[in-house]
Amino acid sequence: MDFESKIISREISQLLWEMEKTVGTAESCTGGRIAEAIISVPGASKYFKGGVISYVDEIKMSLLNVDPQVLEEQTAVCEEVARQMVKGACRTLNTDYAIASTGFAGPTGGTKEIPVGTIWLACGTPEKQVSVKVEEDHGRDINLAIATNTVMQLFLDFLKSENENEEG
Repeated sequence: MDFESKIISREISQLLWEMEKTVGTAESCTGGRIAEAIISVPGASKYFKGGVISYVDEIKMSLLNVDPQVLEEQTAVCEEVARQMVKGACRTLNTDYAIASTGFAGPTGGTKEIPVGTIWLACGTPEKQVSVKVEEDHGRDINLAIATNTVMQLFLDFLKSENENEEG
C-alpha cells in the first residue's frame, strides 16, 4: 500500500474513533482492497465491522439488496448500483457508513458503452451517499489502486463534512 493511502487511512481512523461510528465495505472489482486499506491502521476493529465482496450480481442482490431491475437495465457498472451497495452494506453489516466499488478493472470485461477502467465508487449512509466515476484504463493493478485511493479520499471528505455537521 502506498504512503498516500496510509495517510488517508489514518485520518479516517481518527475521525471514526472520535465520532464513535462504524464502517463496512461492499466491494466488487476491488475485491477487498478497500477493506485492506482501512485495516492497515492498528485498532481498526473498533470501527471496521467487515466487508462483502460481491463479485457477481447474485451476491449484490442477495446480500446487498441491489435491485435486479437496475442490474438488468443499467448493468452492475453504474452509479445507482454503487449507491445501492452502500445502503445494502450498512444494513447487512449494521454499520453507520459503507464504502462501495463496482466496475471493470480489466484487462477484459468492458463494453463499447462501458469500457475497461470504468469504476463507480460510492460511500455514505443509508440516507445519503456520494459517488464518483473513475474512467481511464491504466492496466488492472493501477486501475484498482486508483479506485481504492479515490474512494478512500471520497470517504474521508464525506466523514469530514459529516463531522462538521455534527459539531456545527
